[in-house]
Amino acid sequence: MKLWLPAQPAGESPRVLIADDDAASRELLEILLMRIGASVVAAADGQATLASVAEEMPHLLLLDVNMPAPDGIEVTRLIRLRHSEAELPIILVTAQTDTSSKVAGLEAGATDFVSKPFEPSELIARVQAALRVRLAFDRLESVQAVLASLANAVDAKDPSTEHHCSRLAETSLVLARRAGIDGEMYEAIGYGAVLHDVGKIGVSEAVIRKQGALDDDEWVEMRRHPLIGAAIVGPLRLGRLVAPIVRGHHEHWNGRGYPDGLRGEHIPLGARLVAIVDAFDAMTNDRPYRRAMSLERARDELSSHAGRQFDPDLAKLFLEMVTADGVASAPGARGESNPLSPFTRGLIEEPVGR
Repeated sequence: MKLWLPAQPAGESPRVLIADDDAASRELLEILLMRIGASVVAAADGQATLASVAEEMPHLLLLDVNMPAPDGIEVTRLIRLRHSEAELPIILVTAQTDTSSKVAGLEAGATDFVSKPFEPSELIARVQAALRVRLAFDRLESVQAVLASLANAVDAKDPSTEHHCSRLAETSLVLARRAGIDGEMYEAIGYGAVLHDVGKIGVSEAVIRKQGALDDDEWVEMRRHPLIGAAIVGPLRLGRLVAPIVRGHHEHWNGRGYPDGLRGEHIPLGARLVAIVDAFDAMTNDRPYRRAMSLERARDELSSHAGRQFDPDLAKLFLEMVTADGVASAPGARGESNPLSPFTRGLIEEPVGR
């Protein structure tokens, strides 16, 4: 049975890197993998393995533990500094049977283990399982790339909001950390921030770029964008968490927002958080319908609408982040492995953000 990764061009085989200092072992592994349609590259020591990964990322690494310069566990640790398990599955092949070696390998970032002498059918099953994980990751990345392109297309419709989503993402994730949010919700807030306005892809460019106040019909059209956006992000892996953020990022604490008129804690937590950061970013940057406010004035506006437009507890946390130089970041905020984040723009008395 042959393997094929749809993420690759039709007819191209999955690339497997075999790293083993024993030539006979490399040859046996190569024969087994070629029988299932894999394209095999070989390395005889740790340095050659690292160089091969750097030159061309394989779909899977079969790595002997007892290799010279450096050994398999150290190679795994060095690779994990740059590449996640989803990006590059690593199966350690070892003749050692003690638990401590396996624990060390897993702590270094190994995906799986195969013991020598191995049963060919078991080895192939583990290889196929690891490649399925990699394929699922590639498919997910493809979906994310499409959505990111949509978000960029929205930014292109309105040049005044350039870099708005990336700023929201970073600041929203900092605020989420300060609020004690982690796990899937933290990740969803990141996606939600980047994609919060993706529904504007379905709103007329004339409405988005209008210099003055919107008329009633234009407001009806503008207020459809959270609904359109929620439908777009729904199929995401975290769609059950991201869609409510996108849909609810214009809801108000007092129930006077849109599209559903939710009130207080009935508004999803991620949407409440994004709303604060979104509004502050909108206030402190130029928009077609008004000039940017000073940090001090924007801070006052946010404070005065806490408990009306914004979640009062989250607004207090956010205001603690605002300094005379802008919004402070938190240690570890940059370089997070999690995706981006969303905010909601709210209507204050007159719209701070559309």
